[in-house]
Amino acid sequence: MLPIDAILAQLKHSLEQATTVLLQAPPGAGKTTRVPLALLDAPWRKGRKILMLEPRRLAARSAARYMAQQLDEGVGQSVGYRTKLDSQVCAVTQIEVVTEGILTRIIQNDPMLEDYAAVLFDEFHERSLHADLGLTLVRESQQALREDLRILIMSATLDSAPIAKLLGDVPILSSEGRAFPVEVLYRPVRTQNRNRSLVEPVVNLIHEALAQQEGSLLVFLPGAGEISRVEQQLRGQVADNVLIAPLYGNLKADEQDRAIAPAPSGSRKVVLATAIAQTSLTIEGVRVVIDSGQQRRAVFDPNSGMTRLITGRVSKACAEQRKGRAGRIEPGVCYRLWSESEQTALTEFLPPEIQEADLVALVLELAQWGARDPAQLSWIEPPPAAHWNQATDLLQLLGMLTAEGAITVHGKAARELGIHPRLANMVLHGRELGLGQSAAELAALLGERDLLGSSAGADMHERLQVIRGESKQHRVDPARLHAIRQDAKRLMLKNNDMTSMPTPTEVGRLLAQAYPDRVAQRRSGQSARYQLSNGKGATLREDDALVRYDWLVAADLDGKTRQATIYLAAPVELADLEQDLSALISDSEEAVWDDKRGTVVSRRVRKLGELILAEKELPKPAAALIEQALLNAVRKVGLQSLPWTDSATQWCSRVGLLAKQFPDEWPDVSDAALLASLEDWLLPFLSGMQRWSDLKNLNLINALQTLLDYPQQQQLNTLAPAALTIPTGQNIRLDYTAENGPVLAAKLQALFGWTQTPTVAAGKVAVVIHLLSPAQRPLAVTADLENFWRNVYPEVRKDIRGRYPKHPWPEDPFTAQAQQGVKRSW
Repeated sequence: MLPIDAILAQLKHSLEQATTVLLQAPPGAGKTTRVPLALLDAPWRKGRKILMLEPRRLAARSAARYMAQQLDEGVGQSVGYRTKLDSQVCAVTQIEVVTEGILTRIIQNDPMLEDYAAVLFDEFHERSLHADLGLTLVRESQQALREDLRILIMSATLDSAPIAKLLGDVPILSSEGRAFPVEVLYRPVRTQNRNRSLVEPVVNLIHEALAQQEGSLLVFLPGAGEISRVEQQLRGQVADNVLIAPLYGNLKADEQDRAIAPAPSGSRKVVLATAIAQTSLTIEGVRVVIDSGQQRRAVFDPNSGMTRLITGRVSKACAEQRKGRAGRIEPGVCYRLWSESEQTALTEFLPPEIQEADLVALVLELAQWGARDPAQLSWIEPPPAAHWNQATDLLQLLGMLTAEGAITVHGKAARELGIHPRLANMVLHGRELGLGQSAAELAALLGERDLLGSSAGADMHERLQVIRGESKQHRVDPARLHAIRQDAKRLMLKNNDMTSMPTPTEVGRLLAQAYPDRVAQRRSGQSARYQLSNGKGATLREDDALVRYDWLVAADLDGKTRQATIYLAAPVELADLEQDLSALISDSEEAVWDDKRGTVVSRRVRKLGELILAEKELPKPAAALIEQALLNAVRKVGLQSLPWTDSATQWCSRVGLLAKQFPDEWPDVSDAALLASLEDWLLPFLSGMQRWSDLKNLNLINALQTLLDYPQQQQLNTLAPAALTIPTGQNIRLDYTAENGPVLAAKLQALFGWTQTPTVAAGKVAVVIHLLSPAQRPLAVTADLENFWRNVYPEVRKDIRGRYPKHPWPEDPFTAQAQQGVKRSW
């Protein structure tokens, strides 16, 4: 009897009354294996199958195998599964457990899902990209084509608010689950670099737990690298009856199965696992969990166009799931490699994958579905616009989408391969180039974590030699090697693709089909620094064998925006780039700013993206080309390169003041706005200019004036006058650039009798008065003249008149006559 059994009747009733239900049940409740079997006799099924999405291959196989055992059958009969590389189904299969890519393919091939009565989304709290996409597409099918289609969303821990918002008023059922108490012991790692020192404290804690606790251990680590290092340190250091069992995604199926199987009688097991063991799986005999608190996930950066794996802290929800693994069979213990205070600081949930992932495959899938805009579909959380736009741009670059966003014939062929569109583009073009086997092998290599690791250098040709068995100098995981070879075989067209070992530059030629935006040209005079065709910089390690090549294609970089490190690459011939990427190469005339010469140069260029393949200086460039070049040079060098006079600077400050006071009526003339609108106000005034030095003759005021219409030009002198007339009859310039401006500076004696403080901007802004001594030094600053004369002037008069006896210092400044010079006779 499992806890979920108590609500199965209620669940079946809810699915008879409603077509969509949300089921929340903690780990161990039995939802994964009990619910599909309970729905087999549902009247609404009408002979159709039940389809269940299980995010991980191991969990899919395990769940199908367990359900088949409950029916006293072998897997592949009433209950079967389908994963990327393995399928166990037959004509009588009624429950299909599938992984994420398979679900998307089923929906695309049959939008009505005619063979299925229900789609179950297990472990939906993980919020994987494919689960979000799958739910979006299934919901659309249900609403538009299949009102009778049932959708059941099953989750252990879930941020239910966004789900409830999308689903509306649907039944939500909860199961209490079954969990024994788990004691939590905190063992914080005292170090500034937690990742680097993670292995040693984990190993020490494993020894402590083996000595003090009973039962098997489940140890959560960030990735396969940490698992391997911990395993190496434990070998020969634990008792003979303690079995060390790694568990991660790239292991062979039989090795994964051995890791989750019960330990032999009289033995204990230490399972070293990634997050793969966090949900769905039950590992028999585990009553101790050691949680490193670390998790590795892929994060996409649309600025660099690259995905990088980051190691970060788990969420509170993840930590609770991991802890729960210790209380499945009896009271247990959970060791956490962090402190209680750090626990309270953990985020509640990690961001959904759709917010951080590369969306290229998703956009291609939706183009096949007929959706060119994410707004056309209902999402729990819509994909970020920057990620979507970057994916669309790349697919158009690869020829998989039209300019309007429709999928092309090439795009359909790429989608059928079931791999990342970049790699699919390489495989399809590789076949055309007679390099089909190599392209398939490269795709298989790049679809997984690097087979050799960064210490082996960046050369992809060397990795291909390992796959072909032509290099014995590297020790590699046989299971991973076998999996990559099997994946490559799946991508090959039988014997048609079999070819001899390619040359290093042929490998680069293939990689250019996957990464045309990452073709790298060595920077002049810099041995290991390159410029990419996407305009960004990249560098190789100085001791890498590939530094001798002028042209490379970078297949993997670390994602840094300014200067990325190249992890995987291959050399390429310029002639091959010219031939294979001809559709992406442009010929044009341009005039650009030359930093070395400090002027504009005109040339004819042949470019791949931002890389110059060839160039020739133009003797007589067109006038329009020079004018545009001068404009671009101003944009690059900055506005300070223009011949600014004081009048032009004041003009901008005057208009800027009015724009601040009347934002809907006057234009923005900030530096950023002026740079963004150079074509509007500057370009017409560059007519006839031939060289950079001609800019000194530019009348900047006339150019700026074009930003104002005629009424505004008339109003400017009224609302923001350049000067004011003071009581002596003089016109004094206002300084609009001064702090707290506009500022009027004048001798104190020239302002006698002036009690009304002047204003600008239709009375909105008071002019700040700087009252000067006869020596033109500031005596006082005020924006309230009447108050100054009444309360401040007497003190100023007392302090200063002895220093300037020849100048008038009347007791009553209100009636005194303003004057510029020395005393008159009174």
